[in-house]
Amino acid sequence: MSSTTVKTAYWHGFRDGAPFILMAFPFALLFGVIGTESGLAVSQTIAFSMLVIAGAAQFAALQLMLEDAAIGFVVLGGVVVNLRMLMYSASLVPYIGAAPFWQRALIAYFNFDQTYVASISKYEAEPNLSVAARTAYFFGVASPIVPVWIGSTVVGALVGSAIPEEYGLDFIVPIMFLAMVGPLLKTPAHIAAAVTSVVVALLLVGLPSGTGLLVAALCAMVAGVVVETLQERSA
Repeated sequence: MSSTTVKTAYWHGFRDGAPFILMAFPFALLFGVIGTESGLAVSQTIAFSMLVIAGAAQFAALQLMLEDAAIGFVVLGGVVVNLRMLMYSASLVPYIGAAPFWQRALIAYFNFDQTYVASISKYEAEPNLSVAARTAYFFGVASPIVPVWIGSTVVGALVGSAIPEEYGLDFIVPIMFLAMVGPLLKTPAHIAAAVTSVVVALLLVGLPSGTGLLVAALCAMVAGVVVETLQERSA
């Protein structure tokens, strides 16, 4: 049995999560600025970050809103971008599936890239951790990140609301996507998905309510899966 206490596990998680605030602060700050600059009220921008806590999904939904997409497409776009969370959740079940329901519900809410990566690495490195210690570690990782994420959004939203409309920053949203996607293009499957999404999105640019973007996303996923499958068969 592991001798790690719940309290110790929590503070170990807090220590491991703290460096992530260096990324959370500018990202959330920018979202706050762009959100209000794009037409959202300050309260709506803040609520967006509080409910979603997922940068890529938030920027994807915001881009669709700028394209005047219907609310159903906005929600679907955010869900598509965050489909990886399903895989995250499934891989966490063997480690924290026995935790009380309220803890699992909170973990689902705080389950984003940083908390998942840090936690799954800890669980695999220390397989004898108790379920209570595992959940405490997870919440420890989230503790320094989430307040900074929300607080930075508040600051950005207040700053954005003070920027004159003629100095609009809408153009930053697609630039942010390029900055996020670029470093991820590491395999032929990734590149195939990216190229497919660009081509299909341009071909369907005339479709209403952001439909073309969603179709492009689905085609990109299919292209990525096909290329990856062909690679595995040829290996």
